Amino acid sequence: MKPDLTVGDIISKINAGETFETLSACGSFYVKIEEYVPYACLSIHNGHRLRPELKEICRLTDHERWKEEDPHTLDMISSLPIVISGMDSRYEYDLNRDAENAIYSVAWGKQVWKEPLAEEHRKKSLSKHSDFYRIIHSLISYLEKKYSSLLVFDIHSFNYRRLGKEAPVFNLGTERVNKESNRKYIDHWLNQLGKFRLPNIDVTVAENDVFKGNGYLLSYITQNFGNTLVLATEVKKIYCDEENGDLYPLIIEKLAGHFKIGILNTAAFFTRHKTSLVFHKNNKLLSSELDKDLLKVDKRLFRVARTFEILNYVNPVNIDQARKDFFKSKYKRNPVFKYKQLSLNPFEFKRELYNIPVEDIHDISIRLLYQDVIDSYADKVDIIASIGTGKFLYNSLRYFGEPGVDDIENARYLMHCSTTADEPEILNLDSNAVADYFRQEIKKYGFECKLEITRNIIAKVLILNTRKTIRIRKDAMFYDKSLYALTEHEVGVHMLTTINARLHPLNIFRLGTPVNTRTQEGLAILSEYLSGNLSVRRLQILALRVLVIHMMLRGYDFSQTFHAVKDMSDLNETQAFYITARIFRGGGFTKDYLYLNGFRDVLKHYKQKNDLTNLLVGKTSLPYMNLVNEMIDRKMISAPRYKTRAFVNPVQPDTIIEYILRGMK
Repeated sequence: MKPDLTVGDIISKINAGETFETLSACGSFYVKIEEYVPYACLSIHNGHRLRPELKEICRLTDHERWKEEDPHTLDMISSLPIVISGMDSRYEYDLNRDAENAIYSVAWGKQVWKEPLAEEHRKKSLSKHSDFYRIIHSLISYLEKKYSSLLVFDIHSFNYRRLGKEAPVFNLGTERVNKESNRKYIDHWLNQLGKFRLPNIDVTVAENDVFKGNGYLLSYITQNFGNTLVLATEVKKIYCDEENGDLYPLIIEKLAGHFKIGILNTAAFFTRHKTSLVFHKNNKLLSSELDKDLLKVDKRLFRVARTFEILNYVNPVNIDQARKDFFKSKYKRNPVFKYKQLSLNPFEFKRELYNIPVEDIHDISIRLLYQDVIDSYADKVDIIASIGTGKFLYNSLRYFGEPGVDDIENARYLMHCSTTADEPEILNLDSNAVADYFRQEIKKYGFECKLEITRNIIAKVLILNTRKTIRIRKDAMFYDKSLYALTEHEVGVHMLTTINARLHPLNIFRLGTPVNTRTQEGLAILSEYLSGNLSVRRLQILALRVLVIHMMLRGYDFSQTFHAVKDMSDLNETQAFYITARIFRGGGFTKDYLYLNGFRDVLKHYKQKNDLTNLLVGKTSLPYMNLVNEMIDRKMISAPRYKTRAFVNPVQPDTIIEYILRGMK
């Protein structure tokens, strides 16, 4: 942001169609134009600043002034591409009054000044009032010329406790606009406001209730520009305590998120009817610019978290020996797992995370994404810091959760399904054969990654995202169909999303959205299903993981669980050991129920004809799919370059598998 642009510079840039962000040289106005779109957002009473020479002679305290201003209304509209805000207090000059009445002597029953204002003070303040309207005039002239019609959102807030009556949460003042020709746009905006959902607040909307829309800003624009509609919107101060000044940040965040969606939807509706601009998605009316603050935050977060990989720490380093000792004891002595030492300080790691200035990100949706990712890494570091202790299970449950009733019933249902329809299994492929096949498939996709064969993992195959590496357990054996399924799973989704995530200017999808395991594993199993390689036996392995977690949480120890797995399945001792160890490692790792849970959720979306392709951009998850789509539409990130082949060309599903899946809850 350039803090030194004069009003003349600002107007010149607008007239030239340049994008910019600035706090004017005098500090009185904040102007952000990321893209020239047919709508603008204004918060003229947001400011609290008062010139030092005026503050000396002002009778009012900071809080008395704050109470009648519209604090944080700029925050509510900061996501949108054209934003102008007043940064001076309305007590210096009120931008919603004409110049003759812009400077108060008495306001809301209180004397403002200790002594009459000197003429030089008045002139200086009124010159800023004039400058503001010069900026507004230039901007609207430019946009009307470009689009023929324009929509302006004029956002205010109001005190309600002194009214002595019920007041709506949102009030739209339309007394001075042409309601006959603009009725459908007014109604559209009222409808959008009515969709806002705020915690513990009943949202009500009214037109011309508390305020009528008689402010000077609306009047000035309406009189000077015949093709611009101003929606003067007042927000009840439910986001703060108007008496003592306490703020409610979560309400402000919610308002900002809803204003982004509501303004965008109304602007799109207006634009389609009143301008010649053609677009297919509302997101085209948002900025495609990656602001510098977002890039700084992204770079800093990636620097802090880029080497963090939870599976790197939770895999026992003595897994091979622990298995041999357990078998030697005739399955009686529970294995004692050992883990690599933690190479980071959890407290310092979290302090670095929470020092990242995410509040600098303009767009509320993207800001909340970064906040969520930071919170998730703070939770994950608690998990690895407690490996091998009694706290590990608690931290795992806190982050990953546990199987619900439906998960457990689905698992039991799958365990009762017959595997007779599956092809006969011959474990004839070793880790070297698997590595060779993976190399062929990776070459077909056209990207590069590393392959390692190792003894020190529990899973047959493990992806290390940070190292772009596929690890294969040395003693693992495979049969043909399981290898094809595994390739779809590990190469076609997990490694593919790892590679795609590296192709964006933002690193956030390399780090991953919170608990993205659910969706990533769901996508990977969907790939097995759509390629025709999902077997009943594979579904039962996923079900067993759910039941093993359920047993562990009910108090079964390793040995008891191992015996139960042997009793309820046809797994050999090595397979039963590894499936039990997956869950008991660290002290109780509950992640694995998310495979079946995630597949159910992703399959449901797929069956509803939702396009899941954009989820392949990186380590993403269904709760963030709309934001991912928006960021791609806005060209903030690239659409997935590499696409899972099974998603592009799915095969006819197996009728028995289809029948079984229909029976899941």
